[in-house]
This record gives sequence, structure tokens and C-alpha cells, in this order.
Amino acid sequence: NGGCENMKLVKNLTFQVIVAIILGIIVGAIWPEFGAGLKVLADLFIKLIKMLIAPIIFLTVVIGIGGMGDMKKVGKIGGKALLYFEIVSTIALAIGIGVALFVNAGDGIDTSAAGDADISKYTTAASETEHGLGAFIGSIIPDNFVGALANGELLPTLFAAVLFGMAAATLGEKSRPVINFFEQVSEIFFKIVGMVMKFSPIGAFGAMAYTIGNFGIKSLGNLGLLMAAVYITMFLFIVCILGSIAAYYRVNIFKFIAYIKEEIFLVVGTSSSESALPSLMRKLERFGCSKQTVGLVVPTGYSFNLDGTAIYLSMAALFIAQAYDVELTWIQILTLLGILMITSKGAAGVTGSGFITLAATLAAFPMIPVEGIALLIGVDRFMSEARAVTNLIGNSLATVVVSKSEKEFDQAQYEALKAERAH
Repeated sequence: NGGCENMKLVKNLTFQVIVAIILGIIVGAIWPEFGAGLKVLADLFIKLIKMLIAPIIFLTVVIGIGGMGDMKKVGKIGGKALLYFEIVSTIALAIGIGVALFVNAGDGIDTSAAGDADISKYTTAASETEHGLGAFIGSIIPDNFVGALANGELLPTLFAAVLFGMAAATLGEKSRPVINFFEQVSEIFFKIVGMVMKFSPIGAFGAMAYTIGNFGIKSLGNLGLLMAAVYITMFLFIVCILGSIAAYYRVNIFKFIAYIKEEIFLVVGTSSSESALPSLMRKLERFGCSKQTVGLVVPTGYSFNLDGTAIYLSMAALFIAQAYDVELTWIQILTLLGILMITSKGAAGVTGSGFITLAATLAAFPMIPVEGIALLIGVDRFMSEARAVTNLIGNSLATVVVSKSEKEFDQAQYEALKAERAH
């Protein structure tokens, strides 16, 4: 029977991804140039996933809203989700600022090297993407209905899907055939996701080999303290803040994390929380959350509930301030918090977008020199995993919280799952 167990382990996707990450680190350390060239594997895998994200979000949101048939219910769930997102991500920002001030990791860094680094691609991307409330709202509305899906942009797709779903919900029975058709189409898309996921170990291997090959294991020196601070802060946020929220809704945060572990390892490998989105939605339905709530809360959370990104942005901004000996007053720190509350909403779950958002935040906050982001280029990659995992856990829990508080949670299914997992 041992052989059979071993075979099961080898076929297990989590196991394959972990092995791939370890192999990637080894290859990147021993053959850095070869390792750096393997980025193409990660890029291809993330492209495959991204190809599916827009249609899956469109379909699930339309099915979620259209299937409810009750606009008051849609408004209540959407409103409750957004309120929850705002409160929790603000707590995340505040914790990040608190820890950064306490640890003071940027103190005594040699900032001279930052002057030579090429940060133009981040600052130009930040200046091209206009920031501020007007620009943010403008970016949500797509140029045309199909264009949102064609470009694969998260917020415009969400906007188009919400409109479509609301119209379908108000039509009631007339729109039923369309919703049924969409449900069948979404089954096909989830089948494609299953096929693509088989390649996730290859993507994780390429991403890790590239990171170590390109930035080297040595790139973790003084930045190690910042990294440790970011990781510890996110760990405390997950265990204390999210753990307390979960306990209030009678969910054990550790068991819940164990339940979504495959998605978490996939995110660690690719450092993009989007790569796990399709399979996560399926898991949350199995956990007991209603299809409608999952369809509404998860995609919205991917734009508005980025707890990990919020912690990272606040800590990174203060790290740069400390490195350049910029003393901030409390008023300035609170202003920074306010700016981050807006800019962090625009950072979707794509690798590197947190970096562009950081550049945009600093551009709007002239006290901290923007060129300081060059100090973080080497380790941003290592912290993006922590960001993405925290975002993923935060969003999953948000879905459970909204489901339970709106009585959209199937307790019997949850109990059955618990019994099955206990075996």
C-alpha cells in the first residue's frame, strides 16, 4: 500500500508545485544565467491563466447576480462585501505602518546604488496610469462592452458583468435560458482551467529559477530585515486579525488555510494571486458558500480587498523614507495612509502591479523620493509571494464572512466536508 500512497503523493498538485519551487531555487543558484532565462516558462503559464480570467469573472458574476433574481439581495451582498473590504484593508494598512515605524528597517542603507538603477519603466507606467478618484472611476468603465473582456482587464470586466447580471436579474424568468447557457459555458471554462493547472509546477519552477538566477541569493542582505518584517506582519495579520474574524464566524483559520493550501502553494510559485482564482472559486462553493456570493465577492475582492498589497505598500513607502532619512510627521503619515487607501484599490492581482502602485503613491506624496523604489527591485519578487498569499486568504475569508452573515451558507455541506476531511 506504501507504493500506492507514494503514487498519490507524486500525483498531488501541491507536492509537484513544492518540488518545482525547490528545483527552481537550486537551478537558479547553480546556473544563474540559465535560471534567469527560464522566466519564459512562468510567463507562459501566467498568460494561460490570464487568458481565462476575464471570461470566468464575467460568467461567474453574471450567474451570481442574474441567478439571484432579487436586486435587493444583490445590493445587500455587494454593499456588505465592500464595507468589509474597506474596514479590513484599512486595518492592514495601519498595521503595516505601525510595524514599519517600529522595525525601522531602512535605517543606514547605502542609497547611492539606487541612483543608477533603471526605474523608468515603473515611474512611466505610474505616470501613464493616472491616479486619483476621477481617473480611478474612469478606468472602471470600459470603452466598449466586449472590449473589457477582450483586454482582460479586471475592473472593466467586473463592471460590464455587474450591469449584465443586474439587467438579467430584473428580467426574471425571461433571462433564465441565458443564465442556464452561461452556467454550461462556465463549466467548460472550469474544465479548461483544470487542464491548464496541470502545468502549474512548470510555471512555478520557471518563476523561481528566474528570481534566484536574476537577483541571486545574496540579494537578500539589508533587505532581509524588511522582508522578515513584511512576512511577520502578514503572518500576524492572518493569524490575529483574520483569525479573530474567522473565529467570530465559527471557522478555524488554520483548518481553513489547510483547506485552500493547493491554491496557496500555486500563488507562492507564480507570485500572482490571479493564478489560483478559478480553482479557489470552486473550493469556496464546496466549503458551503452559495454560488451567488462566491460569484460576487471573490472577483470584487480581487480589486478592492488586497490586504497583503496594503501591508506591503505602507511598509515599503516607510522603508524608503527611512533609507533616505526622511522624518515624517504624524500628519504626513496619516496623509500617506489616505493616499494608500485610494491607490491600493487599483493594484489588481498581477505580479509587479504592486510596484507600479508604489511608484504612483510616492509620486503623489513628494516627501519620499520615488527613485527609492530601486532599492526594492531585487526583493520585490520575494515579497510579492507574501502579498499574493495574504490577498488570497483575505478574499477567501471575506467570501465566507459575507456568505454566513447573509445566510447564504450551506451549513450541512460544510459539516459533510469537515467529516470527509477528518477521514
